[in-house]
Amino acid sequence: MHFRPRTTYVVLLPENPLDTEEDNALLRTESLPQFDQLNVEKCWTGIGKLALDYESGVWELEDEIKDQREPATFDNIVGKLDQLEAPMNTAWGAIKTLYTVQNNVMNSSSYLKIHERARKARVHKFQSRPIYDACKNIYSTSDLDEAQRRVVRKFLLEARLNGIELPHEKATAFSATLRKLEHEKSNFKKKVIESTNRFSYNLQDPSVVRDFPESLLKSMAVEGADFKRGPWTVTLQPHVYNSFLEHCPLTEVRRNTYRAFNMRASNHISHELSNSVHIEDIRSLRKDQAQLLGYENFGQMSMETKMAGSVENVMSMITSLFAKAKKSQEKEISSLQDFAESRGFDLQLEAWDIDYWRRKQKRQLFNFEEQQLREYFPLEHVLVSLLEMCSELFGISFEEIKEGEVSTWHPDVRFFNIIDNCGEYLASFYIDPYQRPGEKLRTQQDSAWSLCLRSRSLAAHALPVSSLVFNFTPPTSPEQPTLLTFGEVSLLFRKFGSALQHLLTTVPYGEASGVTNIEWDAVELCSHFMQNWLYEPATLQRVSRHYESGLPLSGSSIQELIASHKHMAGYDLCSELYLAHLDIELHTRNEFWLDITRELWPTYRPFVLDKYDVHPCSNMSIMADVWAAAYYSNLWSRMLAADVFQAFKESNESVSEVGVRFRSTFLSLGGGCHPSEVFRAFRGRDPSPEALHQLCGLSQRKHHSHTESS
Repeated sequence: MHFRPRTTYVVLLPENPLDTEEDNALLRTESLPQFDQLNVEKCWTGIGKLALDYESGVWELEDEIKDQREPATFDNIVGKLDQLEAPMNTAWGAIKTLYTVQNNVMNSSSYLKIHERARKARVHKFQSRPIYDACKNIYSTSDLDEAQRRVVRKFLLEARLNGIELPHEKATAFSATLRKLEHEKSNFKKKVIESTNRFSYNLQDPSVVRDFPESLLKSMAVEGADFKRGPWTVTLQPHVYNSFLEHCPLTEVRRNTYRAFNMRASNHISHELSNSVHIEDIRSLRKDQAQLLGYENFGQMSMETKMAGSVENVMSMITSLFAKAKKSQEKEISSLQDFAESRGFDLQLEAWDIDYWRRKQKRQLFNFEEQQLREYFPLEHVLVSLLEMCSELFGISFEEIKEGEVSTWHPDVRFFNIIDNCGEYLASFYIDPYQRPGEKLRTQQDSAWSLCLRSRSLAAHALPVSSLVFNFTPPTSPEQPTLLTFGEVSLLFRKFGSALQHLLTTVPYGEASGVTNIEWDAVELCSHFMQNWLYEPATLQRVSRHYESGLPLSGSSIQELIASHKHMAGYDLCSELYLAHLDIELHTRNEFWLDITRELWPTYRPFVLDKYDVHPCSNMSIMADVWAAAYYSNLWSRMLAADVFQAFKESNESVSEVGVRFRSTFLSLGGGCHPSEVFRAFRGRDPSPEALHQLCGLSQRKHHSHTESS
């Protein structure tokens, strides 16, 4: 949350205030972006003009409220804000897309500068007392529909969380607290990055890397051209570290690398790089922030923007999922120990051994090679199958627009319109499938994005547009198409699910349409829902087709692929539940962070906490990112999605009938209705963790799937 004193306004004029729609394509927000006419300078001056126009509009609205020219209504206050903000949001969608797909042109420094200008403009309305008071009055006295009530409530909550109701003395303290918090988080990140970069060592022995995949060898090679001969450098960068632990055959080397990773930013490295004090300072400042706003602790404050609604409900989910996950984990670790011993391993399994022996056991249990599996997932066939599935499920069709008819940022980019079965135009999206090293953004966490380019807004006469950006390997020849790993197929389905929620919304207000204003712990429901289809035999048979023979995966291969997804699912679930619980405890209790860690670890983890393991010191998601007291959110979304997907198996209706109901609730209502109400409207009850247990293979299904024959 951000706060700026309300006593003065600072207007930052754009560098070129004379920008017009004629000379700056960014300002043509009523049509599709003309990406070939955009550059960093036009984005900077364009967002400056749009931000100034927006701020001026907010000031005019404040004057109208003060003058009491007419009674405050939803349309003349909130509707006007929606109309004012739409051009800036649309321009911002184009800028965000450019940053992702042309990172060599729109680099992080330029992007952050433009982002800060847009943020300062947008936060302006949340610091306007006249608008806030008018919205309070509208909320309490007006006859609002559900979507309107959600929009106004969102405004009031965000303004309150920005400190608008605080008296001057507390407002000053609040602002100072947030500044200190940003400073501490920044220091935390820097120390994690510095300690991550400090560690590296060389491997010379080819026998150590003989089972390493080519992608890992290339990432580790000192000389790229000699990636097969070495030497190779082991680092703690996630794309190297995770794969290295899976493939390194030397127990001692795995242990040393694991320890190096989990002692980052701690006293084990150096006192100067330790984050221990920063953890306590961040926790304390977050508690101060929450208490200044009237909450008992930061965890309680976080629940204001979550579907769970309370820390107690989060803990109830964690407890119910953990009961079966722990039993499964115990069996899995026992089985893995037996397997490792049968292969000559004569030690007790430790944290650094799991990934290595797990990979070996999985390969022995499920007889398929990842590379051979790729041959069954050519991108074009997978994409066509995905679009056909969505057409049948949701009563829509896709129309690809020919190259050259729409401005794109690269010749590989494709553009589709979405049409209702009645022939009505609904939305559009771009898809940019292939990696372009040095050009596309690729972070440690993300290699694919579903980006909002334009939101649905009745006031702004705007329909949704989004861009889907991936980093798949481009085709090497017409005879050798792009072949996807199963993980990449899952990624495509997930990102498309997120895009559909933005594209098929019927909410008429930009502040609540699509994924905007959906509670954090429910926002990934549609992503996981689409991914869940890939664990149905009928879907896998449909989306798989060998690029040469044209044959789908065999029935036995499909069953093995589905079973492999459940391999050590209890262990994985316990790992995630541990971090979710740790996050909640760190933001609701006062005890020293290491004491809390040592208390929780033995409950969830199947081995003793290593004496060098101080992993919270390097957990940026919880300590320095937006996921504080919200780390559980992904699990909550997975729980919802599994339960929703189960409806397609249990219902006596056809799959398409259930699909239409899914579209009319989850895809249509977006942030215009509380996700609890959306869930009840679709499912007829509150969510249950049982479906997630079944999906992970932790308990047996009670119902046979009729989707398998659909």
